[in-house]
Amino acid sequence: MAATPTPRSIDRRRSVVAVAVSGGGDSTALLHATVHAAQALGLQVVALHVHHGLQPAADAWLAGLRERCRRWAARGLPVRFVATRLAGCPGPGDSVEAWARRERYAALAAMAGAAGASLVLLAHHRRDQAETFLLQALRGAAPAGLAAMPAQAQRAGLTWARPWLAHDADAIAAYLRRHRLRGVADPSNADAAYARSRLRSQVMPALRAAFAGADAALAAAAREAQAARACLDEVAAADLAAACDADGALRLRDWRALSPARARNALRAWLRAALGRGAPGSALERVLAEAGRAASAAWPLPGAELRLYRGRLRVLPAAAPAAAVTEATVTIDILGPGTHALPGWDARLGIEPAGQGGIAPARLRHCELRARRGGERFQATPGGVARSLKKQFQAAGVPAWQRHAPLLHDRDGHLLWVPGLGVDARALAPPGAPQWRLRWLPGLPAEAGDGATGS
Repeated sequence: MAATPTPRSIDRRRSVVAVAVSGGGDSTALLHATVHAAQALGLQVVALHVHHGLQPAADAWLAGLRERCRRWAARGLPVRFVATRLAGCPGPGDSVEAWARRERYAALAAMAGAAGASLVLLAHHRRDQAETFLLQALRGAAPAGLAAMPAQAQRAGLTWARPWLAHDADAIAAYLRRHRLRGVADPSNADAAYARSRLRSQVMPALRAAFAGADAALAAAAREAQAARACLDEVAAADLAAACDADGALRLRDWRALSPARARNALRAWLRAALGRGAPGSALERVLAEAGRAASAAWPLPGAELRLYRGRLRVLPAAAPAAAVTEATVTIDILGPGTHALPGWDARLGIEPAGQGGIAPARLRHCELRARRGGERFQATPGGVARSLKKQFQAAGVPAWQRHAPLLHDRDGHLLWVPGLGVDARALAPPGAPQWRLRWLPGLPAEAGDGATGS
């Protein structure tokens, strides 16, 4: 009989341990083992279940898990059950697998946090790791993808652990038989529409028959990829520290001075940090091939855009739709400090008291927001010359894509303030007089309770 795996991630420092439970055999075995280990350690276990709404039997799976946890708790075992049902469905271009995985982890994190758990145990084992490695390889993944699933990771303020990642599925099956436990069978695991299901049913059996120890070898390859990724991350961190500005912009000249391999590695890490996920390989190749050919350029990214301007690379939010910008004149009445709604613009206006360099509050009553119409002139310094906005933007290094915010005028039509340039010197309040500083806050929705009105 195979050795019984144990959830080694449990320790006495944690009062609540969460276990993600689908109802299948693997997670059922992990929950059972965790509950009994927690009883000896004086810990509480919370079973977390996500109802995806994708299978007709999902209601029965949830009810069965709830009843199992109720029976165990009635016998004095330290377990309680929490479940949630996902809302929504995959978006355009999003696979069911990707959507379910993303939403499942978000739901698990929310439930674990609400339950007071800082550790979430997952029932993935060595065969799962081997499959993940092969799937990533077939997708042309980099070392980050080939690293597959880590045994432990920090995400969303939680520790996610896979205590059985080094154990074979046979050991878990033996555990289920020994304790007379049964798990449900998810029909999607045999559905050839899903890549993992095809790999599991059609490829892995033949691979195991042809190569003894295939699962162990592939899992070992994943561990090597994890070590390689850690090393590459350290190299990227050092390279980026020497090639980035304080605001995170990547200096083209310093980045291009790296060797091709290190430049690719640094760009991949920089984009991953900026986007919160890996950038598509096609986008990476385009930037590597094209960056530096022209003084300015732009590349599309998922939900964002990469911009090159004045030798700096920056990741910006995707351009707002044209409907988010209005050509109309909007009158607003700024009554006090705070963040104020700007009707017709996908942004808000931040107002805060200033000791100098601000605008007198009286000039912000019944002021007007206007789109650029051409011919506006801005004076950057007291006693300076008023110059066209285009020249002032160029002198200040404001990129073209940041020049579309509205201009603020007083009730008499005098230019007060330009996002990216600041207060027109002719509108500055006298030293020592009450004054407010303005900030342009793009992409923030309007909320009730703002200290300004619009018409």
